[in-house]
Amino acid sequence: MNFTRWSARLPGTQRRAAARTETAVSPDRRGDGSVPAARAEQQPADGAPSVPAVDELPTRDVLDRVPALVALVHGPDHRIAYVNDAYTAAFGVRPPGAPAREALPELAELGLLPLLDQVLRSGKPRTLKSRKAVDGRSYTFTCTPVAEDGGDGSDGAVLVFATDVTDHAEAAERLRASERRQRETAVTLQRSLLPQELEQPDDLRIAATYQPGGTEAAVGGDWYDVITLGGGRTALVIGDVMGRGVRAAAVMGQLRTAVRAYARLDLPPHEVLQLLDGLATEIDANQIATCVYAVHDPNEGRLVYASAGHLPILVRDENGTVVRADEPTGPPLGTGGWMHASGSIALSPGSTAVLYTDGLVERRNEDLDEGIAALERALSGATGTPQVVCDRLVRSAGVTADHDDDVAVLVLQHPARTGPEGDLFRNAALELLGGVEAAPRARAFASGVLTSWRFPADLHDLGVLATSELVANSLQHGTPPMRLRLRRTDRRLIIEVTDGDDHLPRRRRAEPGDESGRGIAIVATIASNWGSRRTPGGGKAVWCEFLLPRS
Repeated sequence: MNFTRWSARLPGTQRRAAARTETAVSPDRRGDGSVPAARAEQQPADGAPSVPAVDELPTRDVLDRVPALVALVHGPDHRIAYVNDAYTAAFGVRPPGAPAREALPELAELGLLPLLDQVLRSGKPRTLKSRKAVDGRSYTFTCTPVAEDGGDGSDGAVLVFATDVTDHAEAAERLRASERRQRETAVTLQRSLLPQELEQPDDLRIAATYQPGGTEAAVGGDWYDVITLGGGRTALVIGDVMGRGVRAAAVMGQLRTAVRAYARLDLPPHEVLQLLDGLATEIDANQIATCVYAVHDPNEGRLVYASAGHLPILVRDENGTVVRADEPTGPPLGTGGWMHASGSIALSPGSTAVLYTDGLVERRNEDLDEGIAALERALSGATGTPQVVCDRLVRSAGVTADHDDDVAVLVLQHPARTGPEGDLFRNAALELLGGVEAAPRARAFASGVLTSWRFPADLHDLGVLATSELVANSLQHGTPPMRLRLRRTDRRLIIEVTDGDDHLPRRRRAEPGDESGRGIAIVATIASNWGSRRTPGGGKAVWCEFLLPRS
């Protein structure tokens, strides 16, 4: 296909411009050298130099001079009709008339030949963005059909126009590499701030998982933690810092550290959130976070929780029925001006509870409640260990490596223990009635219980002594009602005394002449751990625990 025939197939202005290609060789003048009348009329009246119309520009000269790569291929086998100087400089001389598959291997390697077929069939232009060619540079290719007026293009030509976008592509790649490094830094920071190994309480089995968003999404501030409080109680927390990147991960780390510190005070869940709310405002007034903090007490068989704008806890009982934790739910942390409140939900033996972040259930163009309902259905049929349940819930939610949001899930089970294992978990309680005779009754009760539990003699004696000191402290400084509770697990013996006074004892150094102040010091010396907390009814609980010898 020669250049003149190609120009005849160009539509509109392109065809008229191509028709002027011959003008560069044989100017359109009369034999005597004069300008035709039609052109003479274009001369300005003041005699200034004429400006040629676009239709009069020599097409081939223009294409040869443009910095972009231009090639014209003709027919179904895309035979070369023309390549411009820029194309020749980039890929070398191309023999005219040769099929593109042989003469234009660079286009074949880029997968451009099927695109040329599509352009011929459809008669519509196509663009292939930013592809690296064999010369090491990146180009954006635009393929435009060229056909005679009224033709279907099946035997026409295709004009290939390639723009060098190497600088833009390299800048984009540098930006992507920088974003990847920032994301890797944020993920590393995020994972380092999460617990490397979950604490495993005596009465619960726990597993958790964290999955950052896909490579195109910046890491968020999802987090979780498990904190053993002593006395058999366990705190569980999960949260989500709004925002992305290193800043969100750093704020998350500060909140997690604060939660662990506040948890050691053994405060009710709503008081922990109240403290966190003020701290979140101090850390960054423009950043908020959602959080749920829950405490499990095996003696009560319930989860006591408080929520700051977080998603509801789900609990599956031993029969497979799933319930959501009810209100109260306050606003997110960092908003200030709100008094949080605590609620509770049953967690009986055989139950499984799930705490999670919104990445597990929230989807675009889908109501959040639908995602929670889907999670409920998945949880109702989820059995096995906490890790198995955790993995199953993540899979059922369709979370993959390229998920667009962070996901954190915390699963806890309260096992139903029977048989020999059940014998390792025992409870005994005594209401402390009367006056001074309550102390000897408590010692006798503790001695009988510890003997029935077949503890070694030395542990039996230490348990009776600790019971005597805790009861004496409550009788002297507390108010009725008073109660003694003994609890054993497979790992420890726990002794707890509750009364109606909310004044918490503290360990102090007793002087030689003091008649009191030694009870707590004795307990702290002989026990593995001890502590105290206020109870919801306005009283307090003082406890100590002894580690059992390994069998």
